[in-house]
Amino acid sequence: MTQMKDRHGRPVVVVTGMGVVTSLGQGKQENWAKLTAGQSGIHTITRFPIEGLRTTIAGTVDFVPFENAPDLTTKMAALAGDEAVAEAGIAPGGFPGPLFLGMPPVELEWPQRQAIAAASGKAADITYTDILKGAAAKDFSAMQTRFLFGSVSDQLADRFGTKGAPISISTACATGATAIQLAVEAIRRGETEAALVVSADGSANQESLVRFSLLSALSTRNDDPTGAARPFSKDRDGFVMAEGAGALVLESYEHAKARGAKILGVVEGCGEMADSFHRTRSSPDGAPIIGCIKNALEDAGVTPADVQYVNAHGTSTPENDKMEYVGLAAVFGDHLAGIAVSSNKSMIGHTLSAAGAIEAVFTLMTINSGIIPPTINHAEADPAIKLDLVPNTARQAKVTRAISNSFGFGGQNVCLVLAAEPA
Repeated sequence: MTQMKDRHGRPVVVVTGMGVVTSLGQGKQENWAKLTAGQSGIHTITRFPIEGLRTTIAGTVDFVPFENAPDLTTKMAALAGDEAVAEAGIAPGGFPGPLFLGMPPVELEWPQRQAIAAASGKAADITYTDILKGAAAKDFSAMQTRFLFGSVSDQLADRFGTKGAPISISTACATGATAIQLAVEAIRRGETEAALVVSADGSANQESLVRFSLLSALSTRNDDPTGAARPFSKDRDGFVMAEGAGALVLESYEHAKARGAKILGVVEGCGEMADSFHRTRSSPDGAPIIGCIKNALEDAGVTPADVQYVNAHGTSTPENDKMEYVGLAAVFGDHLAGIAVSSNKSMIGHTLSAAGAIEAVFTLMTINSGIIPPTINHAEADPAIKLDLVPNTARQAKVTRAISNSFGFGGQNVCLVLAAEPA
């Protein structure tokens, strides 16, 4: 059996299967063709009434039928997971390791709340006590089961036949990257030889749009959906909510080689650093973002000069983009001028809990294909942000190592170092 350890003497963790679902379509092939063509999946919302909403655009996944947000999250996760497991050449229903699932918080939606309220017998002036009476008046067990946080992972664990108890994770916009990090650490510790990582988010609904609008976080370019997400541009005005799922099969190098699997890339390093400055804002000195990137590079055992590409968090919000640049400039210094930086969110929107996994998939596809997806809608550069943003058109380039950034509300920061298979 082939022996391979990383610079710290730990098992090398490789990727042998990947799957993705976004507003651009289902599967890696369709997504990659549209992504590298600079095509946007953001559109006017048709799924629900939008009258009165400040933001009426999103990157919703409209080709998957669903009943509620947990149902859509489950179905997209299943589609991405199916693609990843099939590419890895693992038999359906018998995955040889645990499931690490990244997903959004789960809460009752308005149809369910209205059903419980109706069961109370009152038509108006309904109080919390009435809601409790309504909940006890009928059998709502199916609703209760569907809206348990663990219900999504339980269904997926049964579908893929993963081993042990599935682990569900929700760390805001860093969720997908956190799920990858936990799986990598489990393999490094020798707890498993393989892990299935899936992150999905199907929570683009009226209530979510209202909440983010109240934070002034969303773009209001409703008359130009495909041009609304403008990461790092001077005229950026907020992110665009989106849905999707990303999945990766992770294995130790030895396990993958022993079964003859094709290696798609290596997860060399994972770094994290919490930011307790504010629930939604970044620390103005950039210290947590700087520390997060440095921790990832140190974990990988590489230097800033070893990186050729950054898949930026790049949300298109004024402050987040500025702080990401501050962090990159502090870590990479003069070397930053020679690094390509682009944001997938300019085309697919911000897939929230799924973003870290989806963008890790796209980063590995960049390494494997030698094509860097563009940052579209970049017409006017922000003079305070000096980055090579691969503006508007994809670029052919040799990339052997890249980082993928994920910075979330609540100070959740995770950075991944991804690389090609070692010689």
